[in-house]
Amino acid sequence: MLEELLAAGVATVSASLLYAASAARVVKQYERGVVFRLGRLHGEPRPPGFTMVMPLVDRMRKVNMQIVTMPVPAQEGITRDNVTVRVDAVVYFKVVDAANAIVQVEDYRFAVSQMAQTSLRSIIGKSDLDDLLS
Repeated sequence: MLEELLAAGVATVSASLLYAASAARVVKQYERGVVFRLGRLHGEPRPPGFTMVMPLVDRMRKVNMQIVTMPVPAQEGITRDNVTVRVDAVVYFKVVDAANAIVQVEDYRFAVSQMAQTSLRSIIGKSDLDDLLS
């Protein structure tokens, strides 16, 4: 009887430790953790440090809050004075709201890249060659 009780206690403790280990997450200083409980946004993004999520119920996506440098592929365009130019660019951006970056946009990095390319083409079309060269 005592052996069975001891075995049950050991099993309970080991199951509790396994559950706690699978629930533990670490959010780095430059990240925020966006938690989804059963597919719905749950609370505010988790701040840096140690955090716990419920296994099988919660999913946490980490969002990098650092300034990101992204090259824009070379764009060809025709200026306002009908000269064909090819322009390279670099975009710097930073996520300000982690929850909106994940929930409101399917892939925010791709969206920023596409918006930068579109803006670059638009600026090329509105400018004269002399303005672009300066």
